[in-house]
Amino acid sequence: MNIRVYYEDTDTGGVVYHSNYLNFCERARSEAFFSKGLTPVLQNGHFVARRVEADYIKSAKLGDELCVMTRLIEMRAASFKLLQSVFKENEKIFELTITLAYINFEGKPQKITKEVEELVRLLFIE
Repeated sequence: MNIRVYYEDTDTGGVVYHSNYLNFCERARSEAFFSKGLTPVLQNGHFVARRVEADYIKSAKLGDELCVMTRLIEMRAASFKLLQSVFKENEKIFELTITLAYINFEGKPQKITKEVEELVRLLFIE
């Protein structure tokens, strides 16, 4: 997914503020669902961030065009792990490993159904 860096994404020096890389990755995950006519809120539940590990490699600046790539790296019974990389002109500038837990609408963890697992595998090809 391509993202343009806007003024609102930067600090006073025109450099992307560190937390916005997390937002860029969240947008890419949501867009994967939207591209299939779905939303990240499914019939029986939704996903929440359980663990995040971020590596800030280089900075992006105002006006840069970035590309966020997302790949499934692990599927478990009630969670899955993604690797998300942000590129600027084919150079990796940020990397995120995120574990997403599947919860019901009462906020309790639940097992990922076969249908949801198939959807996750389709959206975030291993």
